[in-house]
Amino acid sequence: MDIAVCGAQKLYMRGGAELHQDNLVAALEAAGHRAELVRLPVAWEKGRIFDSPLAWRMIPVDADLVIATNFPSYFVRHPNKVVWLLHQQRSAYDGADSRADWSDFGLDDVSLEEQRQLVEWDNIALSEAREIFTTSDVVADRLARYNGLKSTTLYHPPPLAGQLHPGEAEDFILAVNRFDANKRPGLIVEAMAHETSGVRAVSVGRGVLLDELRARTEQLGLADRVALPGFVRDEELIDLFARCLGVLYAPADEDYGYVTVQAFLAGKPVITAIDSGGVLEWVEDGVTGFVTDGSPRELGRAFDRLAADPAKAREMGAEARRRVADLSWATVVERLTSA
Repeated sequence: MDIAVCGAQKLYMRGGAELHQDNLVAALEAAGHRAELVRLPVAWEKGRIFDSPLAWRMIPVDADLVIATNFPSYFVRHPNKVVWLLHQQRSAYDGADSRADWSDFGLDDVSLEEQRQLVEWDNIALSEAREIFTTSDVVADRLARYNGLKSTTLYHPPPLAGQLHPGEAEDFILAVNRFDANKRPGLIVEAMAHETSGVRAVSVGRGVLLDELRARTEQLGLADRVALPGFVRDEELIDLFARCLGVLYAPADEDYGYVTVQAFLAGKPVITAIDSGGVLEWVEDGVTGFVTDGSPRELGRAFDRLAADPAKAREMGAEARRRVADLSWATVVERLTSA
């Protein structure tokens, strides 16, 4: 078939959503389809939230099938539309009036009216789909809770899935993040102030908070134990996953969480928080990692537990790797194209 994969693009930002869309196109092509990625710019803030949905309604998409992903690409009009939902506009849904560091929606009249209208618009656009899939149970739960719409969770492999591999563990905890507030990249720095085993930390990624965290590391006297190199190439990232003792990944109510699945493919346990959303669909406390209360003190203690028992860390990593062994893009393509 001729298939259009539709996605939104926040200008000058590249993260999991963009990798997801690129990999979906590649998987469709590998299955013999002709696939094209269509992206339109999006504005997330209050006052401009409806501009991009309106643009999607006006775009002619000539294809046998369209697969829409993140907000607001599912506003595309097509008689054969399938939605594989990464997330809706979270700042106007679960982020409203609760996470002021990344949402400008509150309880004022303008916010409440835009929220009401967005729910109405989303319900119309999403209900046009022949079927709605989500990337995790967390996303499915939000869709049911806020919109009353049913969906089916469809898991998929993360980027670098075919290249990640276990390796001999060294004495460092790895964190891989976009350095933005909702990813809580500062937790690894604060946690290192509480660990006592002497384990080191490496946190890679890029974003607006990177320089602030480097300054905080200096302030806490941790510069010799916490490395913040910024962006690293895929080859180095694969090597870091293979050599780390474990992975810290504790974002706020994550949609899916590629880092979790990447760590599992590398045979590494994951340390997370009880409010990290989709990460908890993979991490079982004491079995494939540690689920903490998310405080720096408890995260530091989890670092110490891994360092004190490398055999247990290896055992948890092996179980984690077994649990993601069946993830397949071929399965995803079959489900999406036969909906």
